[in-house]
Amino acid sequence: MVPPPPVSSPSPADSSAKGGSAQLTAKQAYRIHSDYQRGLSAAQRDLDQAAMGKLEGGLAVQMTRAGFKTAEMEGSSVAAGIWPNPRVWIPRHVAGRPDWFVAISTKPGVGRVADLMSSTPDGWRLVASAADTRPTPDRFPVIATDDDGYATSLSENATGLVATPRQVVDAHLASMERAEIDPMFADGPWTSDIALFWQEERAQLEDAGWSLTLSYLPEGPVRALRTADGGALVWYGARSTDTRKVERPGARVALKGAAAVRTGNRSFAHSARASYGRMYVTYIPPAGSPDPVRVLGDWSEVLEGHGD
Repeated sequence: MVPPPPVSSPSPADSSAKGGSAQLTAKQAYRIHSDYQRGLSAAQRDLDQAAMGKLEGGLAVQMTRAGFKTAEMEGSSVAAGIWPNPRVWIPRHVAGRPDWFVAISTKPGVGRVADLMSSTPDGWRLVASAADTRPTPDRFPVIATDDDGYATSLSENATGLVATPRQVVDAHLASMERAEIDPMFADGPWTSDIALFWQEERAQLEDAGWSLTLSYLPEGPVRALRTADGGALVWYGARSTDTRKVERPGARVALKGAAAVRTGNRSFAHSARASYGRMYVTYIPPAGSPDPVRVLGDWSEVLEGHGD
């Protein structure tokens, strides 16, 4: 999960409900998410990778464990605490499919996090999360609810939008992989800024006699909720790899940030590669809207780094 702000934990909640055939209630969802947050906070304090297997699943648990490993290698800690006052939105139960819900929390001056919890054979797990940790996050759309207060889930191929959720996911990842700005998306830290960053990184490497190859591949299911204006909020994940290879021997290259930690802060003469887990939450306008698609948050962790 995206690191929380430094606030105190709420009072303990009852044990989490397991996924089942009955419709999940708001009370159960709040309890499940509260238990997750308390368990995560304890695991973060101890950098307890084993504990995360009971709290998260899929790419999410790999990312959190990778973050713990980076902190251990660096001799540092990770932020621990609780995002306050979440609101939950629950889609109606569909027979034969996992139940899931989202919990969204905003703390003024700190940011906003959007968690997605899913039922599994082993209980409830966080499987997606994305945050905007700018002091003033971009505006968030209103999630539509029916007369009973339940949200409407959409398939990855849902129509009635400027593009289907799957088309938006593919376009977003392709834009970053090509390091090209896509006019489908509003400018921002997880769209145009990323493309420009990779353009600058590639230019610097080429000047030093190195090449840069990028890969962004989708990972896990695409989950979406209908918004009140007829659009959609979409959660999705990806694995990215940036590979640097020497083309003109001479200059050495070092990775940056957490990738540098994972490679022992060494520089390399032949190749250097970093792999990341990434998650996003994105708003898709309804069909006919002139508004762009807006990426509203992300979560990124270095999974591994290598070089020679």
